[in-house]
Amino acid sequence: MSTDTRPQSESGSAATDADGVRRTERLTERYERIRRSRRRRAIGGLTLLGVIGFLFLQALSAVGMFDAEYNAPFFLESLRDFFPITWYFGVIPFLDIGQYWAFITERQLLFDPAVGQLLVTDPVAFFIDELGIFAVFGEAGTTLAIGLGGTIIGFPLALLFGVLGSERVTPFPLNFVFRGTMSAIRSIPALIWALILIPLAGLGPASATLAVGIDTIGNLGRLFTDELEEISEGPIEAMETTGANRPQTITFGMLSQVTTPFIAWTLYIFEINVRAAVALGVIGGGGLGQILEVQQGLLQFTNTMATLLCIFLLIISVELCSQRIRARLRADEEPMGLWELITGFPQRLVESLSK
Repeated sequence: MSTDTRPQSESGSAATDADGVRRTERLTERYERIRRSRRRRAIGGLTLLGVIGFLFLQALSAVGMFDAEYNAPFFLESLRDFFPITWYFGVIPFLDIGQYWAFITERQLLFDPAVGQLLVTDPVAFFIDELGIFAVFGEAGTTLAIGLGGTIIGFPLALLFGVLGSERVTPFPLNFVFRGTMSAIRSIPALIWALILIPLAGLGPASATLAVGIDTIGNLGRLFTDELEEISEGPIEAMETTGANRPQTITFGMLSQVTTPFIAWTLYIFEINVRAAVALGVIGGGGLGQILEVQQGLLQFTNTMATLLCIFLLIISVELCSQRIRARLRADEEPMGLWELITGFPQRLVESLSK
């Protein structure tokens, strides 16, 4: 018995050893494969970083970052003007907000007392004859009026182009006529549209409002088109089974599904348009932007900072109201807190101006 068992045991041991060797080889091969994969990813990551670094240097060179003449002493001196300091009791330094407020009231950046008095003495003239709802807010009212007026001017065509640009409404390739028109409008910033419109309305708030309106057609219309592409087929099929014609199907089967998103997107574009109105003011479009450009040109940095504070207050107020309304319209959107609204404002401003 023992003589027969030993060869079987040796054979089984040999097979086990062979399996162990093959398992070890597979593990080794897999380990090497993982190492090679990690090495390739590392090399690819380093190569990508090198390319980004190279492009970054090229970009800095293209904008003259290395050749610019920097004047740090003048910059630091200007900062003292941006943030004037007063001394309380002769020993405690504090930001002199009074200088900001003096300029804000003198130039009527946030409130026009003459128009405000008219609201008390003659409300009919205030609302009807003078149309002073925006004028009562001074220069900030002009900026706000440019954003609101432009949004309302552009909304009808944005709705028309946005609906007709959807493939679910207009068959391919005819829908690309409207999509292409919106893309062409969006390719030109509102600043350029304002310059193009100078021969029509001159350089001022009127041309700025028209420029914002044109810009709204491209931006808002594209959002409408994208929203229509996401609607469900159920309501459309229900309308078709009732024998509804094409306009009825579009109105009650498609647009009825996107009424709330359309309102929310319009409010969002209104926020962007108010910011664009500030930028248009810098080139002569009126409002706070124009005050900012003039004071900056005169090197009156304290007044410049006062104007910036008014811009900040206006944009935050508009965004706060718009965001609250959109949050109520969209149940799935988390309302933004006041702190998040304020701290996230610079990033949102940059994003909106880059669109």
